[in-house]
Amino acid sequence: MASSSRISGMTLNALESALVGRLKTGSNAYYLSLSICAMLLFAGSVAGLQATIGGHHVFYGVTRQVSWGVLISTYIFFVVTSTGLCLVSSIGHIFGSKTFLPIAKRACFLSICTLLAGFFVIAAEIKVPIRMMVYNIISPNLTSNIWWMGTLYGVALGLMIVEFICLQINAHKVAIVAGFITVIAEIAANSNLAGVFGLLNGREFWHGPYLPIFFITSAVMVGSAALIFFCILAQKINGGEMAPEMKTCLSACRKVAILMICVILFFTIWRTVSTLAGMPNGQYVGVMAMLTGDYALSFWGGEILMTLIAPLVLFILSGGKRMRMMLVASALMVFGAFFMRYNMVIVGQVIPVYHDLGVTGSTELLKYFPTLNEIVVVLGGFGLVGFLFLQGEKIFNGHKVEEH
Repeated sequence: MASSSRISGMTLNALESALVGRLKTGSNAYYLSLSICAMLLFAGSVAGLQATIGGHHVFYGVTRQVSWGVLISTYIFFVVTSTGLCLVSSIGHIFGSKTFLPIAKRACFLSICTLLAGFFVIAAEIKVPIRMMVYNIISPNLTSNIWWMGTLYGVALGLMIVEFICLQINAHKVAIVAGFITVIAEIAANSNLAGVFGLLNGREFWHGPYLPIFFITSAVMVGSAALIFFCILAQKINGGEMAPEMKTCLSACRKVAILMICVILFFTIWRTVSTLAGMPNGQYVGVMAMLTGDYALSFWGGEILMTLIAPLVLFILSGGKRMRMMLVASALMVFGAFFMRYNMVIVGQVIPVYHDLGVTGSTELLKYFPTLNEIVVVLGGFGLVGFLFLQGEKIFNGHKVEEH
């Protein structure tokens, strides 16, 4: 027993020394980036706590008419990205495509990071998040899309952590089972999230079967781009030449992203055409607000150019070999997708509920703009992802994957 204890102690000391050694191998740019992310996370936490204590009506720009602001759209951005990362990751170690195996561990880890960032942002949006977690368990509402969304994402987070641990200890059979259930939970949670909007009869801009399909498709698109972005950054952090298997994998992710961009373009064009061809209603007003109104810049610049057109052109021109071009394309898509989620959430609310009835005072679009506290909380969410990503690259030694 004593000998076994000494061996265990020596093993732990060796692991600790190896971990500390890896954490010390970062460059000055690495430590600067880590510090910036940590400061953003701290600032976001303070801003969210200040609004929780002082009142959301004081520190946030939301109103009774526009009750969901940028924090809701940012939550959607992170959790839908998490779903996309999970789905793309599953192609490799769950469904057996060897091409996608090199990204398995990193994709799983990033899916956890983005989901945690989503929970961080929504915690700042909810007045008392602890109460929500308690009553979610002791007083479930099985008829609520929001209840199912939160519960399923919570289950997915737990399963992803199990999956990631199993990948680290090479328990691949358990990882495959946990990963497969996670995929089901993520898809169900994602579709329930879309249902929160799509089942609202009073909001014509959201209502209908479009959003659940759009959410899943755009999740895969953004997840593919996020993997390309973080894998190329990881190679710069860890140094050395990128392995041929990783290049092949990123090229395959590029093809998935190209396909999903084309599908999203198809969806966007036909939704716009069908809306303009119909009678003017809430959906028509929302689409016009994005085409020629107050949200034209974020739609044409963020949603169309940055998220779809520019990445599509750059991905095609890169040929899957020009990594810098792919890095720029993926960064544009991830950043542009933020505006895609923002437009969807905000435009659906700035149309007054009584607009179609011609009620005096309810025919003009409502106004909303994020406050400083909201912007800082959003930056805190990005800081959390960046901090965990940078630490993870050192702690888990570049997320190297063995074939199984």
